[in-house]
Parts: sequence; structure tokens; C-alpha cells
Amino acid sequence: MINQVTLVGRLTKDPELKITSDGTPVMHVILAVSRHYRNQNGEVDTDFVQCTLWRKAAENTNQYCKKGYVVGITGKIQTRHYDNKEGLRVYVTEVVAESIRFLSSKPKAEQPVKEEMPIGL
Repeated sequence: MINQVTLVGRLTKDPELKITSDGTPVMHVILAVSRHYRNQNGEVDTDFVQCTLWRKAAENTNQYCKKGYVVGITGKIQTRHYDNKEGLRVYVTEVVAESIRFLSSKPKAEQPVKEEMPIGL
């Protein structure tokens, strides 16, 4: 069986790193992914996909990304369920990331300043 997903989209909020009780870094992000076609109103719809990042991928995303940054995620779709406080069963479908690529360029404030060389020297 094949269970592989590739997504490219924007982070919907600033990443927040969490640490599990056994010390493993984890992060849940939502990726806004635009569809490749327009709806009946001529607008492009967007899907909001929950993704889970573990260990170094979570730490690096926390360090280098912010809301609105474009990232590429490859991983697998995973489903799980739990019973909430009211006793209702809640089903969750998410992408568990196997790798992430940071596709946004650094904002100008973070880029090194290039000195101009005088012409003719």
C-alpha cells in the first residue's frame, strides 16, 4: 500500500514548539494549500491541512519559520480518534511529516547587507 502526501502551502500561524513528557519535540501546524482551479464564483478555494512535525523538523520549523512562510511537507496521512470531555468521539485526520522544506526567502530585514562597490575601482 502507498500512503504518501506532498503539500506546499503557507503556515497559518507562528509555529509553537511543544515537548512531550518523554522529552520529544513536537509541533502541530496548519498549512493553507490553494486549489488549482476556481470555484463557481471564480475564486480559488483553500484547504487547511493539519500537519504534525516531530523532533528536528519541529525544532527547525520553530527556529526558522513564521506565519505566512511557504513550506513543502512530505509525509503520510494518519487518522486517530479520542473521546472529548463531553464523551463524544472526535476523529482527526492529519499529515505526519517525514520531511519539510522551507521555501520562503528570508525577509529583507534578515538578509545580510550587500556593500556596493564603486564603479571604476
